[in-house]
Amino acid sequence: MKLQVTQANLTKALSTVARIASTRNTLPILANVLLKTENNRLSIAATNLDIAITHFVGSKIEKEGAITVPARLMQDFIGSLPDSVINLELEDNKLHISTDKYKSTINGISAEDFPVMPAIDGNVSWKTPAPEFKKALAQVVFAASNDDARPVLTGVYFHSEDGAIAAAATDSYRLAETKLGKSKDGLNFLVPATAAADLLRIISDNDKEVLVSHDEQQVLFHVGDVVLVARLIEGNYPDYKKLIPAKFGTVAKLSKADFLNVVKVSSLFARESAGSITINVSSAENKISINAVASQLGENTATADTQATSDGEVTLNSRYLMDALNAFSASEVEFCFNGKLEPCVLRSANEPTYLHLIMPLRS
Repeated sequence: MKLQVTQANLTKALSTVARIASTRNTLPILANVLLKTENNRLSIAATNLDIAITHFVGSKIEKEGAITVPARLMQDFIGSLPDSVINLELEDNKLHISTDKYKSTINGISAEDFPVMPAIDGNVSWKTPAPEFKKALAQVVFAASNDDARPVLTGVYFHSEDGAIAAAATDSYRLAETKLGKSKDGLNFLVPATAAADLLRIISDNDKEVLVSHDEQQVLFHVGDVVLVARLIEGNYPDYKKLIPAKFGTVAKLSKADFLNVVKVSSLFARESAGSITINVSSAENKISINAVASQLGENTATADTQATSDGEVTLNSRYLMDALNAFSASEVEFCFNGKLEPCVLRSANEPTYLHLIMPLRS
């Protein structure tokens, strides 16, 4: 292998893929990145066996070839070089890297030992605008669970309903759902939240669209010069639609910024009680007030103006409420609930594709 590539392009590609290369794995080669010439481009890839990311870089190739080198060393070294043209040359599993002022050799492992994710077979494919897809992912991925005891809850659930594509995530205490376009095919697959988070980092503001392909075992996302492949989570996702109330006794409509501010202030006093805050809605005064008590520190009550249909009170986790409010891009939100023990829903008339549900705490 012999080629030339710019430092900026190589640094960008390495930063995209190297984060999933793991030194903790029992297979030493999984701590490496694969450099390979492919269709007159340099492909840089890494995998942890559940997720594989490949970034293609334009380069001037004189001789074809492939090698794997330690991801951390390669990323740190190339990132430390000045902006210039870098020469890469492979001899006997040793990668020689040189610029005008720098020369180094990195010992590699043969590319033949690098695990390859199997090809996606008989796949279903669809395209979606990249900005919409990125926004949708950001609105749901944080609601997925981190607890491997229930693997299905550690994923983002993509499915189609009446031709519309929906993405949802829940940890059983909260639920986020958003809609993102149309599909003629019936969709039903579960992407690990870790892969969805990687995808969020990959999609840039300049990307136009995301191509999604999947079969029963894997899903592939193609964005610009990057391809991410992930193993799907097996299992049936819970029927979360049953959780969403059909109607609400109390609906409070208010400014998202005002709501977020009073929740933030109250959360400072709620740390001692695991984030517990009590929200009271008064339709007579058109006020929403939030109370938090810290026995050692004191207590706090914060209020905001609202338009309310009726009175009501509910106790929630302040962090969950802040996460939900931050996920909305609309300036006004509706806070809806039916009493102290039923789920609360956040929604917005200006953002009808997004819904967020939070289970109450027993006060």
